[in-house]
Amino acid sequence: MSLARLAEDRVDHRFKGLPPDADGLSVAELTAQRRNLFTGGFTTPVLALSAERLEHNLALMETYAARHGLAFAPHGKTTMAPQLFRRQIEHGAWGITLAVPHQVRVARDFGIERIFLANELVDPAALKWIAGRLDTDPAFRFICYVDSVRGVELMDAALQGAARPLDVVVELAAGEGARTGVRTEAECAAVADAVAATGTLRLVGVAGYEGEVPGADPQRVHTWLRRLVALAADFDKAGRFTAAGPDEIVISAGGSAWFDAVADVFAEIPELSRPVLKLLRSGAYVSHDDGHYRKVTPFNRIPEEGALEPAFRLWTQVVSRPSPDQAFTNGGKRDAAYDLGLPVPLVVRRGDTECPATGIEVTALSDQHAWLRTAPGADLEVGDWLGLGLSHPCTSFDKWQLIPVAQADGTVVEYIRTFF
Repeated sequence: MSLARLAEDRVDHRFKGLPPDADGLSVAELTAQRRNLFTGGFTTPVLALSAERLEHNLALMETYAARHGLAFAPHGKTTMAPQLFRRQIEHGAWGITLAVPHQVRVARDFGIERIFLANELVDPAALKWIAGRLDTDPAFRFICYVDSVRGVELMDAALQGAARPLDVVVELAAGEGARTGVRTEAECAAVADAVAATGTLRLVGVAGYEGEVPGADPQRVHTWLRRLVALAADFDKAGRFTAAGPDEIVISAGGSAWFDAVADVFAEIPELSRPVLKLLRSGAYVSHDDGHYRKVTPFNRIPEEGALEPAFRLWTQVVSRPSPDQAFTNGGKRDAAYDLGLPVPLVVRRGDTECPATGIEVTALSDQHAWLRTAPGADLEVGDWLGLGLSHPCTSFDKWQLIPVAQADGTVVEYIRTFF
């Protein structure tokens, strides 16, 4: 499927917040009208992305990765938006990281040629589907995790008859009690040996996720990343990347909270028998946020390298003001992320006037309401639009199928389609 096909889709009841009088228009036709988010008939609640901030974030991480000699495969589970996948690749990304087979199918259907699955994959139906795509498209590159001998056996059984071996990396766990991954280097070697004993899998490197390091701090994260690099060096010294193996050795890590540590340690990777693909996988940067990632972004530690800008804003409307210290808007859990913090009131819009949301706090969310506490003197009336900043992009994108992208003056210039 091409991205142009998305522009042919018709606007209707499936898409929250879009103008009711746009029903029946194609997305391309609605885009061409360049409606204003505030005066063009959009209904609340409506989630919007900032065109300028989106472009800023894409360019900043492209520059950061290039400066530090990192290949970049941003995690697509954050947005599940092929239009954004394409823009990330246009901004220098090596490919796209994903987490489950459905996401791989979406990316492949929109022409993504390099996919890193940051997860174990033992489902036989999914493995057969991927093997079929590898066999019919020589340009398709696919890599996924392995972390057990049993998993290797299941993969091998499912892949019998495949023409191309499936590339795998051994996942090193971030520590005891962490998420997936092999706990010890000796067990890593056993998994690598199991891969070598198959004809269906090919060991191409090692990987992991430093965000799962217990009690993560700079020292602990750096220590674990050095374990990961040492594992790759040990595998290489032992000849586990054989002459029949890959042209490059993959070493991959990097969420959105510690990519500066990844850059530090990956700069120390010693010379190995093959070139090293230093693959960073941060994904939340595209939209950034006004909560969790605003607090944990590495750019807080390295301000000289730039700053990401929160690109999301959820526009809700005040529908009830029952007392001087309380108000309710019409956006709730169905519309806003809340797993890593409640939305933050940013601005109040009344007519053509915007002012800071001073003295207003979200204290809870119902399914379709935000509960607001208002301080004495807070200027908020029924009918006002309240712009909320969100925390955690991954659980913001998944609530919206078609998201307007608006310029600073409110002109909507694009609509981003998601596939969750």
